[in-house]
Amino acid sequence: MQRIAGLSDNLWGAILMTAGMAAFIANDTFLKLLGADLPLFQILMLRSMVTVVWLAGLCHHFKAWRFRLKGRDRWVILARSMTDVGASYFFLTGLFNMPIANATSILQVMPLVVALGGVLFFKERLGPRRLIAIVIGFGGMLLIVRPGVEGYGFYSFYVLVAVFFVTARDLLTRLLSSEVPSLMVTFFNALAILIYSSLAMLWFDWVAVSTQNVLYIGAASVLISAAYLLSVLVMRIGEIGFIAPYRYTSLIWALLSGFLVFGHWPDVWTLLGACVIVGSGVFVMWRELATAPTSTPHSQPRNPD
Repeated sequence: MQRIAGLSDNLWGAILMTAGMAAFIANDTFLKLLGADLPLFQILMLRSMVTVVWLAGLCHHFKAWRFRLKGRDRWVILARSMTDVGASYFFLTGLFNMPIANATSILQVMPLVVALGGVLFFKERLGPRRLIAIVIGFGGMLLIVRPGVEGYGFYSFYVLVAVFFVTARDLLTRLLSSEVPSLMVTFFNALAILIYSSLAMLWFDWVAVSTQNVLYIGAASVLISAAYLLSVLVMRIGEIGFIAPYRYTSLIWALLSGFLVFGHWPDVWTLLGACVIVGSGVFVMWRELATAPTSTPHSQPRNPD
């Protein structure tokens, strides 16, 4: 991708991160619109058919195919793909039944859960200040996940289950060898979702797809492929300490989408909870970088769908 002249690596990385988050939220917006007319598994199958083709093309362009993998890498890719299937099902079920900003806000707790998972499964160190920040972040999540008169509380738990699937996916990613291309792993994730949704449709009736919904599916497929590509590119540019907090711009895009497309604006408790989660997440990132003996690679930010 051609860079704008005069921009530093950090600023260019921030632009790519922000654009990637916008693409993820735009994809979620089209999927939520589709959810009003089509069953979930049909949406996943149709979108995945197009996405698999897009990602195959990206893998070919970036020479990301690696088929002579270690035995462990094959099993990790398979397990990671299964967690992505679970994350997609639970996140989209929640998204179809609650405001997009609420679902996106809950999803932001994921880096905090990943940090705890690193302690439990990889014996990583977690200082008292980061631990306190994580607890505060979970408190912010509880401000969003609550039974309410609008009935969103139940479906909030679907998004929480998706968070744990995504956490498992990201922890599994740490087991992959460095020679395994991220883009190829993403391709197999999309392929797993295609296979799963196609099999699931054997138990559901096919719903006729309108011209408008064809356009929505095409747009969602292009957007999610672009978001995957941007998330790979941003891993190679700038300093993680400067770029990583821009992942939280997804909340801004979700708020705009919810208001402009669906006519919904979160209540004050949801907004407060989102601010608490973002603040805790940024602090945990900052402390992790401040205490790390060496620089760490960029994390790959993306929604579980």
